[in-house]
Amino acid sequence: MNDTPIRSLQGTEDVLPGRWGHWRALQAAAARLLGLYGYGEIRTPIIEDTRLFVKGTGETTDIVEKQMYTIDAGEGESITLRPEGTPSAVRCYLEKNLHKTEPFQKFWYAGPMFRRERPQKGRLRQFHQIGVEAIGSASALLDAETMVLACDIFRQAGLTKLRVLVNSIGCPQCRPRYREALRGTLDAVRGRLCEDCRRRVDRNVLRVLDCKEEPCKEVAGGLPGMMDFLCDECRAHRDVLNDQLRRQNVQYEEDPRLVRGLDYYTRTVYEIKHESLGARDTICGGGRYDGLVEQLGGPPTPCVGFAMGVEAALLAMEAELGEAADTAPRPDVFVICFDAGALARCFELVRTLRSEGVSAEMDFEARSAKAQMRRANRLGSPYCFLIGEREIASESVLIKVMADGRQFSVPWTGAAREVGRLLTVEDKR
Repeated sequence: MNDTPIRSLQGTEDVLPGRWGHWRALQAAAARLLGLYGYGEIRTPIIEDTRLFVKGTGETTDIVEKQMYTIDAGEGESITLRPEGTPSAVRCYLEKNLHKTEPFQKFWYAGPMFRRERPQKGRLRQFHQIGVEAIGSASALLDAETMVLACDIFRQAGLTKLRVLVNSIGCPQCRPRYREALRGTLDAVRGRLCEDCRRRVDRNVLRVLDCKEEPCKEVAGGLPGMMDFLCDECRAHRDVLNDQLRRQNVQYEEDPRLVRGLDYYTRTVYEIKHESLGARDTICGGGRYDGLVEQLGGPPTPCVGFAMGVEAALLAMEAELGEAADTAPRPDVFVICFDAGALARCFELVRTLRSEGVSAEMDFEARSAKAQMRRANRLGSPYCFLIGEREIASESVLIKVMADGRQFSVPWTGAAREVGRLLTVEDKR
């Protein structure tokens, strides 16, 4: 038998009770603003039919070619741990026939995603996203809404050092000319590209612009941009979006080489970056995907959305805001039992305190009073209830104020009310 200690898998992490400060700040900002903007929460399965991501995310993407966790479920069934949320949201939209009953929908979701990639800081194999999908409108105003929403969430979570990059990658009418222009330029320098990008020139040439390898980034810097190839409709869409971003005071930059790494994007693509994160500084990415619903078997339906990388955003919050306050539970009261025979009565008292809205804890092992007091101190409880034979006999509770050591007795039945009063006084200071 292998005696090697069992550890967490590479690219996963444990989050302990004291480490939830920035998580909760980001989640609270998102939940409040998503409701304010009219987005309804959906929850989709972590596992999906593999075909959903091959057809939706795109079979030539790195995600599908290299990064998916796929399981042969037998009898010809292949399932995949979801690597992203958008195809699942669209699958749900179609499966529930929302395109027939209420075509315009605004969804949001949050949860774990899975990709087999090289783990590094802020980039894990199990990671979390908060995402939105606005389905059923081609309006550039909706593109602007998702971008403003993402910036609002980050700012409410405390982030200010944001950099917003925007591009238009055209539509099926104008993009083919751009692809041909890229191939014509890249054929002459194919030898300077990485092995993956040499294949991409023929299979999905826009992905060359997204490569993170230095030689490919140098080549991409000299390639033509999409702006010169946009059709009139795509150019008008871009102009409306940019005008709205200016009106909404969103500071943005146009990046002609921004394409994002997913096949389904059309027209608008954008990223939100944070200056503290170095080379991998993207904390949110999104854009328009007007062909995805049709690609998955539905009618032509325009859509736009984004996904925030939670772990990357948390690193940005830590860099800009400092380490979050400890979020480990701190009971208002720790009940210390001096008499092992009174443990059951002490448990009843703890239950009464909790029913009155006072957080309470006790020691269940009948350890020494000194050990119990040490634990109360470690937990940071402001008050202790000291229960011994005398208190049981007199139906009273001895309250100890941990800040200054004061002690006083109150009737057992009034103990919860008294500590509630003390906590109210403390809150008003």
